[in-house]
Amino acid sequence: MAQLTYKALVRTTQAKETALLRNAESIQKAADDIKEFADDTAADAEALGAKSVDRDSVGECQDLAKLIQGVSTGASTYAAKASDTAKAARAAGDQARTTHAGFQEAFERSDVQDLEHVSREWFEQE
Repeated sequence: MAQLTYKALVRTTQAKETALLRNAESIQKAADDIKEFADDTAADAEALGAKSVDRDSVGECQDLAKLIQGVSTGASTYAAKASDTAKAARAAGDQARTTHAGFQEAFERSDVQDLEHVSREWFEQE
């Protein structure tokens, strides 16, 4: 079993936060690109309609634009949730620092060499 330490906990939560934020930004960029495709497709549908193309073809193009817009909206929602998850990871890291930083400082000031051999009472002293 991997050993969980304060430093590992903080490092892991920071890495998760960074990765989640990066993913959220990437997903939002994709959503924005997809929205551009939807807008272009809607403009194409209007252009087709102006050129007297049959109504079925114009309708299909309009339906495609709506579908693409729906995908963009879904991707934006997903990106927002990923951003929320990154905020939760930041909160977990903040909580880890708030709750456990004192233990880490006390351990670093002490002459204890191996944390596994420290009794629970030692942590309660400060």
